Amino acid sequence: MKKLIFMILVICMIGMVFFTSCAKKSEGKLVLGVTEYEPMNFRDARGNWTGFDTEFALLVGQKLGMEIEFQLIEWANKFIELDSRAIDAIWNGFTATANEPDGTPRINLADMSYSYMLNTQSVVVRAERAREFTSTASLTGKTLAVEAGSAGETKAKGLVGDTGRIIGAPAQINTFMEVKAGASDGAIIDLILAQQIAGSGDYSDLVIANIDLGSEVFAIGFRRGDELRDRVNQAMLELYNEGKLMEIARKYGLQDRLVVDTSFGRR
Repeated sequence: MKKLIFMILVICMIGMVFFTSCAKKSEGKLVLGVTEYEPMNFRDARGNWTGFDTEFALLVGQKLGMEIEFQLIEWANKFIELDSRAIDAIWNGFTATANEPDGTPRINLADMSYSYMLNTQSVVVRAERAREFTSTASLTGKTLAVEAGSAGETKAKGLVGDTGRIIGAPAQINTFMEVKAGASDGAIIDLILAQQIAGSGDYSDLVIANIDLGSEVFAIGFRRGDELRDRVNQAMLELYNEGKLMEIARKYGLQDRLVVDTSFGRR
């Protein structure tokens, strides 16, 4: 009888170890929702994810002992993906200070990390028409391309007025083609991306208009109440103090935009 009880206890202990191991394994992966967005998250010539946010996330993963997986998402569905647990965080040049197109502040829809980068929206137009776009008033009645569900879409709705039109694209990178093809008068996109694309390669005939659309900040979005936010914040602060974030910021030409604000996103 004692041997039987002993064997049962051993089997139970093995089962507990196996269950714990599986649980730890499932908790050891951090799935991040991203889009193609140079220089934050984009694919290199071999198809591997790279960019500032990519390298930033990988460094955080090392700090937390977690595997990082990048999941390509439709930006308009980012909160659906987050709330359904298809992803664990929105980490892709995510403008935390913006409202959604329906007017809901993003900070009410997710718990935000410390902010870590300064940004602004910009207006990209064809070079031949640049003189037409000198102020926000010059956008009234125009057709503007935006990434659906983006801060740019929210901004555009307040600029084109009742006589204007908005073309929604699945990702910011797609808005350049709308402008180049003449389907839209311009595109409202993050300045960080516009500086990488406009005026070069296939888009050498596009420029950034001299229009001030105000400042904003990037942060990482987590499900409400998720303790992972605080762990990532701690890792972020350590990387910043160690100078590692500045190293990768310089690599992508973002050193003047890197500012970690620990007062942002606090509950």
